[in-house]
Amino acid sequence: MASERSSPDALSPDALAGRWHPPSSSRGVDAAMHVEAGGVAVVTDSGGHILAEATLVSVDISPRVGSIPRRLSFPDGSVFETGDNDGVDRALTPLRGRGAGFIHGLERFRPRLALFVVLVAILAVGPYRYAVPLLVEVAIAATPPVVPRLLSQSAMVSLDQTLLDESKLADAAREALDEGFAALAALTPRGADGYTLNFRDGGRVGPNAFALPDGNVVITDQLVRLMEDDREAVLGVLAHEIGHVEREHSLRQLYRAAGVTGLVLLIGGDIGGGVEDVLIQGAALASLSYSRSQEAEADRFSVELMHMAGRDPAALARFFEKLRDDFSDTAESDFLSSHPATPQRIEETRRYAEELAASAAR
Repeated sequence: MASERSSPDALSPDALAGRWHPPSSSRGVDAAMHVEAGGVAVVTDSGGHILAEATLVSVDISPRVGSIPRRLSFPDGSVFETGDNDGVDRALTPLRGRGAGFIHGLERFRPRLALFVVLVAILAVGPYRYAVPLLVEVAIAATPPVVPRLLSQSAMVSLDQTLLDESKLADAAREALDEGFAALAALTPRGADGYTLNFRDGGRVGPNAFALPDGNVVITDQLVRLMEDDREAVLGVLAHEIGHVEREHSLRQLYRAAGVTGLVLLIGGDIGGGVEDVLIQGAALASLSYSRSQEAEADRFSVELMHMAGRDPAALARFFEKLRDDFSDTAESDFLSSHPATPQRIEETRRYAEELAASAAR
């Protein structure tokens, strides 16, 4: 039977208003709960009769979720339910610290929630934005010479089997380009022995040129014919591809595409299934697009190398102009994905060539 207590606490402002449900019953009565000294939770009805009483630490209190009413389950099986969530948190503060309403505080105080989301985004994007580029550079430094060779061999085999065919250029045209290419390569740190020029009929690939990580450079018959008698422009394109090799752009793009797992495997020297999977995908090198900064770097390299060789440093610009005129490539679109030819690149190539010429004339 409920007892009666004439304590003023039952009517104090700190009392929580709610409904009390007897054990194993859905029937409820209006009631109030307050916490006495010593941490004893007392539930009383409107007449001050005690309905339930227990130490607060023995009461099972549901977690706070938005504005959903809290349920306080007493050891005798009765339940006190209240919508005064703030009051429950205040009652819990002395016993459970300030963390009781932390999640709800984040829900209610949106600036904190926004900050929390920003922090999560930083933690998610940060490793990719900063860690992956760092891992790429470490992988480049740690890559043994055998890796670029295996990648390039795989790429050449795959391309010869699927896209390319034997060159049909006249021997005289190939010999002249071979000689010019070797003279350019001799001026690089790798030297002439570090590069091989490969002629192929591009078929549906059309006019194109690309470089593989080990120094193999491929040029299609269609590109040579596109430039007609402008051999300097073709050599400017080849100098551009040499720039990609010297700056190791192909490896960087492949390592970024391979992802962190592939990088860790390569750096760790695991020549197991993981690295083998990366190596046999060497043909993917030909389909990887360089970044704009890498293309700009290779453009400048072409200008510098042609200038060093005593050739026309602006020859590459004429190749881009040919693409612009013959293929209407005047916007920010890509030509064969690996050679975006834009008016800006033409202008920048010519400007840099004039700058080098003026510097040499001083």
